Amino acid sequence: MSDVVQGTSLWKDAWRRWKRHRMSVASAVIVLFITLFCVFGPTIAYYTMGLDYISQDLSASSARPSFAHPFGTDALGRDLMVRTMQGGRVSLLVAFVATSVSLVIGVTYGAISGYIGGLTDAAMMRFVDVAMSVPYLLLVIVLMAVVPPDAVSFGGLDGSFVLMFAALGLVSWLTLARIVRGQVLSLKEREFVEAARAIGVPPHRIIARHIVPNTLGPVIVYTTLTIPGVMLSEAFLSFLGLGIREPQASWGTLVSDGANAMTLLPWLLIFPAGTMAITLFCMNFLGDGLRDALDPNASES
Repeated sequence: MSDVVQGTSLWKDAWRRWKRHRMSVASAVIVLFITLFCVFGPTIAYYTMGLDYISQDLSASSARPSFAHPFGTDALGRDLMVRTMQGGRVSLLVAFVATSVSLVIGVTYGAISGYIGGLTDAAMMRFVDVAMSVPYLLLVIVLMAVVPPDAVSFGGLDGSFVLMFAALGLVSWLTLARIVRGQVLSLKEREFVEAARAIGVPPHRIIARHIVPNTLGPVIVYTTLTIPGVMLSEAFLSFLGLGIREPQASWGTLVSDGANAMTLLPWLLIFPAGTMAITLFCMNFLGDGLRDALDPNASES
């Protein structure tokens, strides 16, 4: 009796290749740990140590790292460890939400442009070319400076959050749209798409069910590489004073405060900057590993 050959798929092969990429796997574990540290850390610190990110204790002003304050305190006596956790919450939230906005816009725009083709595709891509020719951080800075945060508050969220989500999300989809459009141009001529057209499947269902799922590989890789870029943009805007407002904090505002006092209070810069740097490095390593794993031409050796 002949041996039965087990079938496989791109995703199974990608999972097997990714597990062999030790740096990417380790980076994923570290990113998960930092995310849990930031999400649940403030609550745990409050109930176990009585610390929060907003309470001031002038008697412990500018205290060095100690058992009571593992990361030290700032000039107002606020615990830096909890503020780093809270800043991570804000930075990660801005990064993930803004990236999600760019994914929705970029995938939709690129899929429609590539599938329709012709003059519509040409016009849509020329718009992308013009938009990409303008430095996107300049657009974000202008938007953040012109629109008052109080005018865009939504659902109880501070206006600075909403404005940051919108500003970063609305300008970071352009590259993704070009990537998806290129994938769709090749996919729309494949046999399974032709078969769907032949049986009368509407174009929007072909795009949603047959084409977009087959672009997920490049989209996932691009997403893991976009999140660090969005985090850096948020940190840069907060460093300039155009981002998150007090008493909220992000890694960008904490790095800005630490940079102003790094000669006298170096821990104010070391801990938030170190946490952000580790997160960014790991996200980039994770993206590199996923890129290699999702490459169907990658070697199995």
